[in-house]
Amino acid sequence: MSKIHTLKVADIRRETADTVSVLMDIPENLKETFAYKQGQYITFVKDFEGEELRRPYSICEAPSSGEVRVAIKQIQDGRFSTFANQTLQIGDTLDVMPPMGNFTTDVSPSNENRYIFFAVGSGITPIISNIKTILEVEENSRVVLLYGNRNSDSIIFKEEIEDLKNRYLNRFEIYFVLSKDIDVPVSLRGRIDVDKCETFEKISPLKGANGYYLCGPEEMILSVSDWIEKSGTDRSKIHFELFSTGKQTTNKVEESKIKLTTGTALVDVIIDGETVQFELEKDGKSIMDAALDAGADVPFACKGGVCCTCRAKVIEGDVNMAVNYALQPDEVENGFVLSCQSHPVTDRVVLDFDEF
Repeated sequence: MSKIHTLKVADIRRETADTVSVLMDIPENLKETFAYKQGQYITFVKDFEGEELRRPYSICEAPSSGEVRVAIKQIQDGRFSTFANQTLQIGDTLDVMPPMGNFTTDVSPSNENRYIFFAVGSGITPIISNIKTILEVEENSRVVLLYGNRNSDSIIFKEEIEDLKNRYLNRFEIYFVLSKDIDVPVSLRGRIDVDKCETFEKISPLKGANGYYLCGPEEMILSVSDWIEKSGTDRSKIHFELFSTGKQTTNKVEESKIKLTTGTALVDVIIDGETVQFELEKDGKSIMDAALDAGADVPFACKGGVCCTCRAKVIEGDVNMAVNYALQPDEVENGFVLSCQSHPVTDRVVLDFDEF
């Protein structure tokens, strides 16, 4: 299970006016602990005036680089992102949880696939990690990236992406879609949405790819993934990751399933081979919050159903998830839940955080 480790900041690089990338120094004894798959994230844990904040950020390197570097875009009123962009210095230490997440591709040198990636803003961070790895490992696969930003100056990793294009000239197509730049062709002007997909279908066909990966605003993910599915693509080929949620409900649980029952349940939480037991009102706190209150050292980050940090498997009983923005359908079918969104339905529930 994920523990918190104190790591030193090895490098800070200004990527855009409001984004830095931060390289963590991984000591030899933690190399295996911080080994990662492309597309995964690490979680920073920091105290701000007595309040503990946990913030996950995607690793933007390929595993072969041996580097754990993340990009942090400053957001309005974002305490950690503002701290990282304005105060954090090389040599400072940060508390960090090891890599997690399932927004990743299964790469193999024998693959001959075509991948389509959609990114907006800082959504490029897990996507560039996947792209680097695919291009490096799968010599016969091709990659298309549609990357949306306000203007050219706001494109994170612009030079790095263009270098990848030059290195893999025949296998990597990149299209920068800009919403606030009138000097680009009409086909590259605006936002990534259904209309833009229809436009690009005539330029570089998007339909019929082996895998689709989307990261960015919920509105983009909703509309584009729906367009992809309606084009005849099996839903299992569509993967997405949200950094935050809005008013819409990507991959939400059906409304009929989130009505909470009443009464008390006896809950067992298994973590690191040990069991913590407690009683919980079915219409009360989430299982994760109750487990923390009971002294269980369960992992968490966003508490909003967006990341997979609090993922656990239901071994006994049944639970309801209020929202699910992170788990894939096959994971849910296999009994995995987001404990931060889970409430007991049956009188007895056993959740195992050690299952993967």
